[in-house]
Amino acid sequence: MSTGHPNGRPPVVLPAGPRALLVELGSREDTEAFHAEVLRRRAAGGLPDVREIVPGERTVLLDGIARGGAALAEELRSWPAPPPRRDTGEAVELPVVYDGPDLADVAEAWGVTAAEVPRIHAGTEFRVAFCGFAPGFGYLTGLPDRLHLPRRATPRTRVPAGAVALAGPYTGVYPRPSPGGWQLIGRMPDPGPLWDPHREPAALLGPGARVRFVAVGR
Repeated sequence: MSTGHPNGRPPVVLPAGPRALLVELGSREDTEAFHAEVLRRRAAGGLPDVREIVPGERTVLLDGIARGGAALAEELRSWPAPPPRRDTGEAVELPVVYDGPDLADVAEAWGVTAAEVPRIHAGTEFRVAFCGFAPGFGYLTGLPDRLHLPRRATPRTRVPAGAVALAGPYTGVYPRPSPGGWQLIGRMPDPGPLWDPHREPAALLGPGARVRFVAVGR
């Protein structure tokens, strides 16, 4: 019987506290699909009261379960999770100046000219798979496998806020200065909107959000 997951592996559900469950999935694609299914069921009223739903790279945490945690754990193991629709919700547009210090290295790895990197990157629609590392930092998927890149051999001690970077299958935008080993291809002229603790939600790029980068001049 099909589990509804692309690689056929059912989710593993583990207790993560008295009112929390951790769901382990077999791949990033499974995790994104399962997270979308959890949100869909909650919106439809088919999920018990859960305070937080937090996706990771291969996990989904359900925290603050008000009641029926044991029954919910059993139910989660059999949930089908069809691939999420990619055209739902308005895309967040982020302006980017593509002048990063690793632009030439990325172009060489992709087998294109430096001028083509912005065209390829800005021509891709991304989706926030999960958040982490720093408040407001979203891990964006969307680039095809052939464009995935390793991290830098030597991390930088300081990456400026607003830097647009690539590592593995992900694109990310640094919401504040920090060390980092990702490949820097550009920068947002104003990174302020990425994280605002006085806003609800505080993170501009929440899990599931569609994102497009828009190339702008210097």
